[in-house]
Amino acid sequence: MSATTIPAAVPGSRDHHDARNDKLFRYILTGTVVFVLIALAGAALSMLWGGRHVLAASGLDFFITTEWNPVEDKYGALVPIYGTIVTALVAMLIAVPVSFGIAFFLTEVAPRWARGPIGTAIELLAGIPSIIYGMWGLFVLVPVMTEYVTPWLNDNLGTWPVIGQFFQGPPLGIGMLTAGIVLAIMVIPFISSVMREVFLTVPTRLKESAYALGSTKWEVSWDIVLPYTRSAVIGGVFLGLGRALGETMAVAFVIGNSVNFSTSLLEPGTTIAALIANDFGEATETYRSALLLLGFVLFIVTFVVLAIARLMLMQLSRKEGN
Repeated sequence: MSATTIPAAVPGSRDHHDARNDKLFRYILTGTVVFVLIALAGAALSMLWGGRHVLAASGLDFFITTEWNPVEDKYGALVPIYGTIVTALVAMLIAVPVSFGIAFFLTEVAPRWARGPIGTAIELLAGIPSIIYGMWGLFVLVPVMTEYVTPWLNDNLGTWPVIGQFFQGPPLGIGMLTAGIVLAIMVIPFISSVMREVFLTVPTRLKESAYALGSTKWEVSWDIVLPYTRSAVIGGVFLGLGRALGETMAVAFVIGNSVNFSTSLLEPGTTIAALIANDFGEATETYRSALLLLGFVLFIVTFVVLAIARLMLMQLSRKEGN
């Protein structure tokens, strides 16, 4: 018997049409990515170009000196850089444990009928304008800090050998600590929402097995839930950190907007975003160049933070794969 030959399939018009559509779709997606990269690079380079005069005049001293005197055209960005990093770190120290508690409460402790309304209410906090947080901080939080918190910190922590310098200052109420607390309240909805969603992805059988072996809720959260969702939790934390680094109006209300360097969290300071927002409208040409260069510094700081987060996630993924 002779072997039967099967004729090769001839591509039809639909195959050509699908291939053309796939290629067009790929080009569109590539174009969106290229557009975003070009926009980011253009924004960064435009700020660097706008600050070229101050960068050429000051050099690297712009980044490591503390004198900020627009009258004499002397600009040192260390004070706003320090204020930006410190307020963001204070916010994270407060927001991360609180967000973890909220997320674990909503997924493991709260009654089922209350999880939806409470979770929705917390998520709605993310939609409140930042200026509202700033006004609340100025008119509600600052008097509390002035009357109760600042005197207590001065009396109890201000006398300690090493950390005492961070908790000494006049009872003004405004300062980097107050700004950090306001930032923490602002980023808690973002971090807790991410944590809550990833905690829900933990298989129920893992948690039930741990409970069956006699584990407490704390042991389940620390030994089961967190290791399983570690990468996503870190991503959510750095998402909140990026939000805290770039916040403007809320911080401008409560930080005091002082360009004098001080290590104390209780004294007024400033951040990069707050300084730009306060002074850009009335800045002269040279001063505007300095503010544009500050904007470039903020861009670099945020980029570095997010890059570190990405590297950490890659390392965690590699370890989990191994």
